[in-house]
Amino acid sequence: MKILARLTKISTAAVIFLGLTACGGDDVAKVSLGLFTTKDVIIDARHDPKVNGVTCHISRIEANLSLADPSDMSISCRQTGPITAADIAGIDKSKNGEIVFKQSLSILFKSLKVRRIYDAENQTLLYLSYSTKETKGSHKHALSTVPLYNTAAWLEPGKTDKVN
Repeated sequence: MKILARLTKISTAAVIFLGLTACGGDDVAKVSLGLFTTKDVIIDARHDPKVNGVTCHISRIEANLSLADPSDMSISCRQTGPITAADIAGIDKSKNGEIVFKQSLSILFKSLKVRRIYDAENQTLLYLSYSTKETKGSHKHALSTVPLYNTAAWLEPGKTDKVN
């Protein structure tokens, strides 16, 4: 009985944890995959916390009666407002970039992460979404880009600093 009580407490804690870590995006759509399946396509809108003029739409599969959602996902990021030189100055410009969104997909340590990487040579923001757990021999991932051309953050080729 003690083991059953403990398992119940762990299961309850896991469900609460999953519910809390799934917060943070604006639900845009939920599309059923059919009458005889318990899976839906979920589309969230996520705003980059440091580059205010960028919104990413992330689609993923949600398995309603499962403790683990599939790893497949898609991402599309676009400029939805002004992007300034100050926005770009405040981001991590290392080759690894930085994680801008994270969402748990299971109690088994699988999560969806979105990492922003700055491509200085092409003046483009790269948004890489990926699963942290290997599925069928592959880490699922997708890529979207937001060019800085025609924004206040654009630098003319050969210039290193934005002059206002």
